[in-house]
Amino acid sequence: MPDDPIADSRAVDVLAIAAHRDDVEQTCGGTLLRMASRGLRTAILDLTQGEAGTRGSAEDRAREAAEAARLLGVGWRQALDLPDGAVENTLENRNKIVRVLRRLRPRVVILPYWQARHPDHATAATLGYQACFLAGLAKAPAVQPAARTAEDPMDMGLPHRPFKIVYASLYADVRPSFIVDITPFIEQRHLALMAYRSQYANQATGSALFVAEEEIRERTFAEARHYGLLAGVRYGEPFVQKEVGLVDDLTLLPVQSL
Repeated sequence: MPDDPIADSRAVDVLAIAAHRDDVEQTCGGTLLRMASRGLRTAILDLTQGEAGTRGSAEDRAREAAEAARLLGVGWRQALDLPDGAVENTLENRNKIVRVLRRLRPRVVILPYWQARHPDHATAATLGYQACFLAGLAKAPAVQPAARTAEDPMDMGLPHRPFKIVYASLYADVRPSFIVDITPFIEQRHLALMAYRSQYANQATGSALFVAEEEIRERTFAEARHYGLLAGVRYGEPFVQKEVGLVDDLTLLPVQSL
């Protein structure tokens, strides 16, 4: 996975922001696969590096995240240096995300749902939302305007605000706003998650906390099956949006009522 943002001047279509390496794989990996299959450009920003995890190391997680990104068809992935297990919504941390947003210029940002058992996930939702707002302010202090050059056609200093923010709500007890059909991609999504061998392979460390390796497939497929059934497909991933949707043609609304 390249360290630098995409080289040409086209913006990213979908950027998924998550607290930890492997969060995206669990909550919206199938959606990223579906978007990539449509020719859209996808990217992942992990806020932490995994140094506080019960299993593995930050170095292990970096290698695994690169392999998972390859399996998801993601063109760009990086991790910030926010402390694992202690993510805070500070101006400094918002500015770190703003720099990425202004560089990649995504149209859609996927964030974790704002209520979660793990404090990092809940904080990441608010932190990401506020960074998206801040990135659109012309006078925001996050990034000084940079000179546009032939080598760097994307001006890192220019304001940018994503058009749409959606929240991956797989683990939230909330009714989804919509479901993405991931049926053709369910196996590849599972492979991307299992790329994190340091986390999900059977081992003595953390055995009382982690699901046994042989149960992961059954549990993750069952969750995807549940959400797929809500939308009349086999496997799905749920999302929430805060704003009201807009419909142009009632006869083209998907999902049968009866």
